[in-house]
Amino acid sequence: MTHPSILASHPALATREDTWPDEAGCSALAERLATAAAPALRQGGSLVIELHGTLGAGKTTFTRHLLRALGVQGRIKSPSYAVVEPHQVPGIAIHHFDFYRFNDPQEWEDAGFRDLFGAAGLKLVEWPDKAAGLLPCPDLRLLIELSGETSRQVRLQACTPAGAATLNALAEEGEAAHG
Repeated sequence: MTHPSILASHPALATREDTWPDEAGCSALAERLATAAAPALRQGGSLVIELHGTLGAGKTTFTRHLLRALGVQGRIKSPSYAVVEPHQVPGIAIHHFDFYRFNDPQEWEDAGFRDLFGAAGLKLVEWPDKAAGLLPCPDLRLLIELSGETSRQVRLQACTPAGAATLNALAEEGEAAHG
């Protein structure tokens, strides 16, 4: 799934576990994450979220639900061929990356993505291992594993203080939703 050196190079400061029994569970986590992350993003913050998982694990599905929860309207295309799809909602610039087709991490540098990653806003990254060593430390990492036909086990790891703050806000959001 994910190259061990990627995970070791950016150790987790905090971890939470989630289970998606079905797509509704995926959507629910995406909505809670949007609620947790949006205030800091609207204040000019930045958040890099890596999505790890095998083909069909639910990376793009989760991203679509997250983008909808943040207010993205219209068709949400997968960036599989374009490599990056930009989105804009009031106060938040969003870039959805898919590096699956990269053959060499240097393609990331050659594409000029350093500036996008240096700017404020949300960056969602599928297949980050294909740009190994060139991406900045992710704020959050989602490790999505199949556990049945529709069920997924998800580990959310915060790798930066901003990621830890988002994970804490996510936990509070989850408690409010269940309380």
